[in-house]
Amino acid sequence: MTRRTPAPIPVLTRGRAARLLADETGAATAEYAVATMAAVAFAGLLVVIMRSDEVRGILTDLVRRALTVA
Repeated sequence: MTRRTPAPIPVLTRGRAARLLADETGAATAEYAVATMAAVAFAGLLVVIMRSDEVRGILTDLVRRALTVA
């Protein structure tokens, strides 16, 4: 059985750390993902609210009153 030597860990110098922290590759994609997840959560909440009998009754009454000729 042979032992494998682990890959050397690169030294984190001040310059390398600054370059890593300044790199924003993928930041926009992550922001879009967070915004999309928030929109999906909000849509789910609206679906739950709109399915309730109370809200359905309010909306039905509102549409009836809007379509009734006075």
